[in-house]
Amino acid sequence: MAGSSRRSTLLIIFVLALFGLLGMLFAQKISPAATPSTDSDVRDSLKEFTQVYETVEENYADPVNPDKAIYNGAIPSMLHQLDPHSNFFDPKSYSALREEQRGKYYGVGMTVGPRNNKVIVIAPFVGTPAYRAGIRPGDIIAAIDGKPTDNMSTTDVADLLKGPKGTTVRITMLREGADHPLEFAVVRDEIPRYSVDLHFMIRPGIGYMHISGFQETTEHEVADALDEMGDLKGLILDLRQNPGGLLTEGVGVADKFLKKGQLIVSHHGRSSPEKRYVAAHGNGGKDYPLVVLVNRGTASAAEIVAGAIQDHDRGLIVGEVTFGKGLVQTVYPLAENTGLALTTAKYYTPSGRLIQRDYSSLSLYDYYYNRDDDDNGSGSGNSANSANREIKLTDGGRTVYGGGGITPDVKLAPYKSNKFQDTLLEHYAIFNFAKNYANTHKIAQNFDVDDPLLQDFRKFLDQEKIAYTEGELIENNEWLRSRIKSELFVDAFGQEEGLKVQAETDPDVIKALELLPQARALADNAKKVVAERNSAAPVPR
Repeated sequence: MAGSSRRSTLLIIFVLALFGLLGMLFAQKISPAATPSTDSDVRDSLKEFTQVYETVEENYADPVNPDKAIYNGAIPSMLHQLDPHSNFFDPKSYSALREEQRGKYYGVGMTVGPRNNKVIVIAPFVGTPAYRAGIRPGDIIAAIDGKPTDNMSTTDVADLLKGPKGTTVRITMLREGADHPLEFAVVRDEIPRYSVDLHFMIRPGIGYMHISGFQETTEHEVADALDEMGDLKGLILDLRQNPGGLLTEGVGVADKFLKKGQLIVSHHGRSSPEKRYVAAHGNGGKDYPLVVLVNRGTASAAEIVAGAIQDHDRGLIVGEVTFGKGLVQTVYPLAENTGLALTTAKYYTPSGRLIQRDYSSLSLYDYYYNRDDDDNGSGSGNSANSANREIKLTDGGRTVYGGGGITPDVKLAPYKSNKFQDTLLEHYAIFNFAKNYANTHKIAQNFDVDDPLLQDFRKFLDQEKIAYTEGELIENNEWLRSRIKSELFVDAFGQEEGLKVQAETDPDVIKALELLPQARALADNAKKVVAERNSAAPVPR
């Protein structure tokens, strides 16, 4: 009981310090129209908080967990009253944030996930300890260091696989076809988290690159990927489902595609002066046509890249209206290995757009998960829901709108799976079939899914008692071939090769390839407009 009381006292002191930090931040540069709280008001509020917490701790029906009450309750609730993106990180989540920002961790190097009520290996990363040890997709993780994984979540298993570099973790696996459990002693190592998780030549002279997030290594990874792809005649830059990350890395990536000196983004807030980021190096005259794929999962730093490319008419933005996050968070390290991500500024695209989506009348859940589909229909242009949005112009004079995310130049309807596809995914049918098929067949690089293999898949569905109709098989023929080939390539050659298969058959990627000539025409027209504008400008005498 004494230990719990000491813990509570420490947490209250920590909260008081946090309130003090927020008070200092909000006390700076208050505008004349604002009515700031006095020091006395702040002290009274802190006193009331302490009294409330002490009353709860002394009288609540059950023992009070201080971590739950303060870390998961008081602090997050206070921050969420400000905006959806100010956030508090407890020790575990703060460690995960730093790990994600650094772009590396220490572990064995594989993706795990739930399948058939077990935690299994989705894929080991090529070249990692798990890959070298011979761990394969579909292996069931039965125990870690002798501790059974029954009733463990995927996160629990992943946490046990991580650990200090050079330490050994013993993994017990169950593998189909093996008559006894397999034991692997794997030495943990540094595992990179690549943000450029796929890049390759999708057509002769045409590159494809997917960026999954913006971390400390992203600009360097993009530079390396562009170098590897060589003399490009066009590029599909895929930012779908990219939640953003570090602002500086987003700036560095945009720099690779713009001209030296062009504005990328600016930001300013009540307590922070305006800061402008311009292309420091530029693309070196490599003006190949560029199509940028976006969707509603494209956010933050990814929207900075898309907005800069759109405002300068450097490339064509294709897909869905993006998430709409235009708030900049500064991360403050706090006591007890915790952190505070506080919104300190708003960012603006080169044309002056603030793209932050309105959150004033939404719950946190609705803000993140219940998006209005009105802006994501098929068609093109910026007309949807634009009546009350600020109007700006691109370099070439095109109209773009602020607020509510980046509206694409060419809209694509969001992909929606059908009932048959959902049924197969719910039963892990394609994953399980590919695992069985790979155990008895050799997969070569020129492998393709033929009709006899589809007949084998049909028999597999019958064996597993998964219902289907002939019409569903015909309607989903191309989707099935792509998904089966992708799973087989993951098993035979690694996750990247499986992702290539999906990209090559992705309808949005195929559409982006068709739009490359339109992207070139857009950029060429903007150059012409800017040149004419500059020639017409008066010359100072």
